[in-house]
Amino acid sequence: MSPFLLILSSPSGGGKTTIAHRLINARDDLEYSISATTRPRRRGEREGVDYFFLSGGEFERRRAEGAFLESAEYSGALYGTLESEVDRILAQGRSAVLDIEVQGAGQVRERRSDVVSIFVLPPSAAALVSRLEARALDDRESLSRRLAQADSELQQATAYDHVVVNDDLDLAVAAVAAIVDGEVKREPHGPELERTISRLRAELKEITKQLSS
Repeated sequence: MSPFLLILSSPSGGGKTTIAHRLINARDDLEYSISATTRPRRRGEREGVDYFFLSGGEFERRRAEGAFLESAEYSGALYGTLESEVDRILAQGRSAVLDIEVQGAGQVRERRSDVVSIFVLPPSAAALVSRLEARALDDRESLSRRLAQADSELQQATAYDHVVVNDDLDLAVAAVAAIVDGEVKREPHGPELERTISRLRAELKEITKQLSS
């Protein structure tokens, strides 16, 4: 199989980054495409390992030069995939794993045909909130904004080639691996997915209402 771009998207806390790293650590045919961002570096993060950390001015300069395959704003910061990073990975015979949000994923799908896209769903809104709270990064207001963003992102899930529910991490990783290996073919999404997304959105709205009360 020729190298390709593997897009993983999910709401914040959905587990896409964990799945990506689990896959990459277990395989030598995949490599993580390191994104660029303008958000502040968190404790323990390393330049060129977790992200390429850029100032807002540097990010905009590179974007104007056409250096990004995709770019988007998320929670007040800019994120983007440098095309040079993707080309480097593909040139080595590996598929590039892009851990990106829905706006950026749409840009990549418009520009490239060598893409397999997977949306990772949380099993429930309560599980998503629990994962976000475990990070201890957000106050109630910030958490509410993330949940509103999650609601918007869930509406885009059906645009992806595949949807995987991250209820059990090992099973979710295995499901994504099967897609990478071509064992799961793309099929039209059925009404069950629509019902799942509607349920998750209703749960998110209820939790957001409780946070604002």
